[in-house]
Amino acid sequence: MSTETTPDPVDVHVGARLRLRRKLMEISQSALADALGLTFQQVQKYERGSNRISASKLYAAAQRLQVPVEWFFEGLDMAPQDAALAEKEAALNQRFQSLMSTPEGVEIAEAFPAIRRGETRRHLAALVRTLAKEG
Repeated sequence: MSTETTPDPVDVHVGARLRLRRKLMEISQSALADALGLTFQQVQKYERGSNRISASKLYAAAQRLQVPVEWFFEGLDMAPQDAALAEKEAALNQRFQSLMSTPEGVEIAEAFPAIRRGETRRHLAALVRTLAKEG
């Protein structure tokens, strides 16, 4: 029985992006390893995707390579989102944008979290829903 496992496609993708950015910046594996507190062999394994890079090392690599962390994930195929959920999310985002486009909405958004009692927040939300229905 083989103990080798196939690298996860996400790890391979992140590793390839790490290698691409490192080469674009003309940084050696050893220099990147030194900056991250690793050995160059560890960087090699990250770049091949055979070892998974931890969140803290990925963050440090992003800092050293001058890219946001999400850069390493660009180009990954994302699973299609449930259409009904996407529609609800878009509608909620639109309502949020409408709220934040008014001075009163901004004031409410800033003040609401300061209301400590959950019951008071629920009553306020009910009042706003009632007023909205009256239009």
